[in-house]
Amino acid sequence: MTPSLPLIDVSPLINGGSGVSACAREIDRACRESGFFRITGHGVSSELQMLMDDLSRKFFDQPEAEKAKCAMPLAGTAWRWWFGVGGELTSGVPDRKEGLYIGEELPSDDARVVAGTPLHGPNLFPASPAGINVLFI
Repeated sequence: MTPSLPLIDVSPLINGGSGVSACAREIDRACRESGFFRITGHGVSSELQMLMDDLSRKFFDQPEAEKAKCAMPLAGTAWRWWFGVGGELTSGVPDRKEGLYIGEELPSDDARVVAGTPLHGPNLFPASPAGINVLFI
């Protein structure tokens, strides 16, 4: 029998209210027991999910040199966008994956950006595939 991943309703985290602590405990348990979980109640439409999947595939299908034009080190303390295979460490060991870090798009005059607060700042959008930045507007 294949174990199923926990399915957690994160709507209390989105909407606030009394369920936040219980939701946090569910996430904590899932991370400790299986290391993975699925979510529902996030409010992201299926259309946007499909668009993100399509654009992500187009982005990752590009040559590494093209993806490197928006590599995380270029984002400074915001530490956003692309990292290549081996570009991230887990317990000091290079990971065998590539990925994207995306955060809230903040204006340049946001107090956290002005202060140089780590992980706060602009995302680095690639020149192609066209339209990928529509996800963040």
